[in-house]
Amino acid sequence: MDPMRAPDFWQTGLGPWPHILAPLGCLYGAIGRAERSFTRTQASGVPVICIGNLTAGGTGKTPVALNICNRLLSLGIDVHFLSRGYGGDLPGPIMVDPEHHTVEDVGDEPLLLARSAPAWVSRNRIQGAHAARGAGAQALILDDGFQDPHIAKDLSLIVIDGASGFGNGRLIPAGPLRETVPHGLKRADGVIIMGEDRLGMAAKLKNAFEGLPIINAHLRPVLTPSPYKGKKIMGFAGIGRPEKFRETLLEIGAKLESFYGFPDHHPYVGREIAILLEKAKELDAIALTTAKDHVRITDADQREQIDVLDVEVVFENEAVLNALLAPILASLAAPEMPDQDGSDRD
Repeated sequence: MDPMRAPDFWQTGLGPWPHILAPLGCLYGAIGRAERSFTRTQASGVPVICIGNLTAGGTGKTPVALNICNRLLSLGIDVHFLSRGYGGDLPGPIMVDPEHHTVEDVGDEPLLLARSAPAWVSRNRIQGAHAARGAGAQALILDDGFQDPHIAKDLSLIVIDGASGFGNGRLIPAGPLRETVPHGLKRADGVIIMGEDRLGMAAKLKNAFEGLPIINAHLRPVLTPSPYKGKKIMGFAGIGRPEKFRETLLEIGAKLESFYGFPDHHPYVGREIAILLEKAKELDAIALTTAKDHVRITDADQREQIDVLDVEVVFENEAVLNALLAPILASLAAPEMPDQDGSDRD
C-alpha cells in the first residue's frame, strides 16, 4: 500500500476540511480512549522502553531507538527491538533477518533496526515480546506502539518534530494527532523535541505540563566533516517530512542540484529509481538518500548506485535522559549510564 502524503491542512489548519472532518476526529479519539480504557494491559516480563509519538508520520523515532539500543548494548544488556512491521506482510512474531527478509515482508524500519540488534515483527506486540524474551532479550525497545494498550511500558518517550509540532492540533482525519495532547502526555515519561524548536514547543509544554521532562535533540551526520560537502547532490527521501532531509543536505554544505520528496514509507519501484538515477547522471551529481529509504530500494544494482547519508541523534541535555533510563538500568543491575563522552555528570 502506498501511504498518502499528509494533506497540507494537517499542518496549516487552513481551509474547510479541518472543520468538516472534526466530528470524525472526535469519533477517532473516542474509540482510541475506549480501547485504552477497556483493554487489559499485559506485562512482557522484561523492561519495555517505548519510543512513540502523538502524530501520524515520522518524527525521528528510529534514530532515538537506535541510540538507546546502543547505550544498553554498551552496558552488556541484551536488548531487542519490537515493531508491528508497518508496510510488511508478515504478521509474526518473527525475528527479522536482513539477509533474507525484504521490505515487503517486514517493513523498512525493522530492516534498519535489525542491523544493530535483534528486531522482531509482530502484529500482536505481547506475542512478539514473549518471543523476544524466549530468545534471550533482557529489555525491549518498542519502535512506535505508544497508543497500543495491550503491552505495559516501563518508559515512554514521545518524540516531537521541532518544526511541525502537533500540526493543526486536531485528531485524524482532521489533523495529524493520534490522540489529544493532554491524554497522550499524561501517560508519557518524557518528551524529546527533535531538531530546532521553531514553534517554541519546550516553553509551551513546560507551562502546560509542569514536571514533564523535556529533552532537546538533533540529528547530525555520522561522518563529520561530511564527504558530501561541496559535492553536487541529487537528493530524495520518503520520510515523514522530506524537507528535513533537504535541510540536512544544505547544512552539510552539499551543492543540492535537485531534490525529490515522497510520502513516508513510500514503496519505490524500479522505474522510479531508474528515473532518479538518470536525473543524477544528467546533473553529474551523486544520488543520495536516507538509510530508511535505501532499504526500500529492492533492486540490488540500483541500491549500489545510491549513497546513504547516515545520521545519529545527539541529545543536548543528556542528564535528563540518563535520569529517565536509570530505573530501568537499576532493575537490570546495570552500571550507571555514562554520558556520550564517557564521563559521568554530577
